[in-house]
Amino acid sequence: MGLKEKKFAVSSLTIFYGSIIVYVFSQKEFQETTLLEWGKNLCNPQQQGCITKIGKPTTSHPFISVILIKDISSAPIILSMGCRCPSHSHTYSQVPEHAVLEPTTDYAFEMAISNIRYGEGVTKEIGMDLQNMGARKVCVVTDKNLCKLPPVKMVLNSLAKNGINFQMYDNVRVEPTDQSFIDAISFAKKGGFDAYIAVGGGSVIDTCKAANLYASSPESEFLDYVNAPIGKGKTVTVPLKPLIAVPTTAGTGSETTGVAIFDYKELKVKTGIASRALKPTLGMIDPLHTLSMPERVVANTGFDVLCHALESYTALPYKMRSPCPSNPINRPVYQGSNPISDVWALHALRIVAKYLKRAIRDSEDHEARANMHLASGFAGIGFGNAGVHLCHGMSYPISGLVKNYKAKDYNVDHSLVPHGLSVVLTSPAVFAFTAQMHPERHLEAAEILGADIRTARIKDAGLILADTLRKFLFDLNVDDGLTALGYSKADIPALVKGTLPQERVTKLSPRPQTEEDLAALFEASMKMY
Repeated sequence: MGLKEKKFAVSSLTIFYGSIIVYVFSQKEFQETTLLEWGKNLCNPQQQGCITKIGKPTTSHPFISVILIKDISSAPIILSMGCRCPSHSHTYSQVPEHAVLEPTTDYAFEMAISNIRYGEGVTKEIGMDLQNMGARKVCVVTDKNLCKLPPVKMVLNSLAKNGINFQMYDNVRVEPTDQSFIDAISFAKKGGFDAYIAVGGGSVIDTCKAANLYASSPESEFLDYVNAPIGKGKTVTVPLKPLIAVPTTAGTGSETTGVAIFDYKELKVKTGIASRALKPTLGMIDPLHTLSMPERVVANTGFDVLCHALESYTALPYKMRSPCPSNPINRPVYQGSNPISDVWALHALRIVAKYLKRAIRDSEDHEARANMHLASGFAGIGFGNAGVHLCHGMSYPISGLVKNYKAKDYNVDHSLVPHGLSVVLTSPAVFAFTAQMHPERHLEAAEILGADIRTARIKDAGLILADTLRKFLFDLNVDDGLTALGYSKADIPALVKGTLPQERVTKLSPRPQTEEDLAALFEASMKMY
């Protein structure tokens, strides 16, 4: 039984005080004598008494065993399996391709965020930043409402003071579409810019990301980088220009992420582009910019923060996400819950619980609005790497199939369901559904949001979180479910159909879902109270 025998494969090895501990995978149960015979092939022929112990690790997979080789010099073959240095590279070919069993789920996660600068009035530094970068021609991206307001004026004043040449694009659409992205991309391609500034909420920042990407990759077709299955989902390999994001809302966290979302009008669904290459070079969080936000804009963007935090914390753990990428460049932006994202998500959730109601009810409460601005960035760090799941996946057709609903405090000329509202309306139903997996996390979230869980049963975690959310939203005068937006049970098949392409996020739900499950969740969300 030689090393090419497929019953066993070397997983890893450790050198310990002159001995070698070899961890061996098996695809099925085996007799120790069988493993012993295979293990002898790891040693020199004249030293096949070198194996002194065979056993199973105390906390391992049932098909993993341990071989202890007492003398490191007696097993050059096994050493060469883990070494490509010149002295061993000639023996490396002895390891067959099937010697290592490829993992089916991921084993690592990666944190990628923008640089963040926070402080009242920090926007005045933006001209100096661009001067330091050596920028010669800058594109300022905003929308027609914001271009009249203090945040844009502060940016333009700083650019003028520092002698920065710029052009302004102010035709961003609130809740952008593929066509509004394409219009901005065309402007960027013609301009030949070497840096970008986005001044606005998520719509503005996402539009600027797309303009930067396609201007940097002028030969690409629009669908090349759009997420599969709607687009081709190609990996971004071209270098992008510096982008400084100046968020004026406390919600999307787009200043920290590599994601740009838009309505794909042909299918009437939201989709997007996701790549770490898209994340801004710098996010400038200036709490002065949130003081001009109207009440319902504060509320709806705050609901986005709430769901970013809840969804990333309850998402499928990164070690359970499949497939395992064959190359790290293919590891998705949204990777599943992980220990670092968890910290940011929980911190953001605590801030939401403490400050969101205050920020909505009192525009002069600078402390509350400043903290919600920070919470948006914190949640962005969390979900920008862990991802979101069903609330967001289901929100995209809710926004995309809107009929005649127009949200209060949004000065737009088209029907509009604000993103944060479309997300939060399904949250009670979603978390009642997902709590079967990791109920302790759902219960912890409910406690942070104000629930008394001292006598709670773990099996009731989903219902407790759902009820806590309903009370929280009722206190903030949130619309009573999807019917308030103009939807009925007759729309459920279309809403489900619009959710199915959102597998980039729905697959991160800790609990798998069928089309019937999605239909039931939409039905449960028709009325919330």
